[in-house]
Amino acid sequence: MSLTCTASIVLPPHARDGGFDHGDVDAETGRVFVAHTAAGTVEVIDGVQVTHEGTIPGCPEASGVLCAPRERLVFAAARGAGKVLVVDPGSCRVAGEIAVGPKPNGLAWDGRRRRLLVADVGDFRARLADPRADTAARETALPGRPRWCVYDGARDRFLINIREPACVAVLDAGTAAVSARWPVSSAGPHGLDADFEGRRAFVACDGGRVAAVDLDTGREVAGAAIPGEPDAIWYNPDGSHLYVAIGQPGVIAVLDTREMAVVQEVATEAGAHTTAFDRTRRRLYVFLPRSCRADVYTEA
Repeated sequence: MSLTCTASIVLPPHARDGGFDHGDVDAETGRVFVAHTAAGTVEVIDGVQVTHEGTIPGCPEASGVLCAPRERLVFAAARGAGKVLVVDPGSCRVAGEIAVGPKPNGLAWDGRRRRLLVADVGDFRARLADPRADTAARETALPGRPRWCVYDGARDRFLINIREPACVAVLDAGTAAVSARWPVSSAGPHGLDADFEGRRAFVACDGGRVAAVDLDTGREVAGAAIPGEPDAIWYNPDGSHLYVAIGQPGVIAVLDTREMAVVQEVATEAGAHTTAFDRTRRRLYVFLPRSCRADVYTEA
């Protein structure tokens, strides 16, 4: 299988420099929600018509976006306002706001407790928040600047990439306490996703490498060189593929995670460092900051 571009969607122009940041897909509707950092908004893409559907305002320095599929919620971090928007993916209306730290960025969802982890790049802390409340309930100091994070449901914990010292911080989901640090051999852990069935986390590093980390031991068990500094990554279990967005020169590197080797490089656009993956419809959305578009790729 290989990625092929099948559509291109025009998005609203930027109000200032900054482009797009993380996006995610509501599995039921196929709607795509992407942080439009340069406009202080969240853009919505209709996944059926494959067109731009609308704009959600009030998200200054929009950064992380995360969908909680069972609860039918979308979270959008506003780095410029110290808050997280809670959005109804059916109506695309803002249902609430949670006051968090100074610069919320990475998000992960604990469906067991219905709590959101918010990793903050301003004060290097992690906060746990209930979307029904208006403030975070618990917080803890991290060992460095956090990047992206995930919830490991089988082990009831959060994993957070830390840029420096290069490591993965492991947080107890119940107490938010840091229970372990897993060192990573390449500089600047950034994008993070996992093959929970295969018991491996994938850590994409600024040093130009993806590390595979054993979820039981925390040790690196494999790695692969990639053609640049990565940002967002998505694991596709249907093909054992990992999609790695690299902003410079503008490429999607596709890794076969069984071999830990790059099997395809797709040229995108300079600065295109974020994506959203719709496993149901087998689509990868790539957000292009210079041309204000989202290109849609499918595996065939």
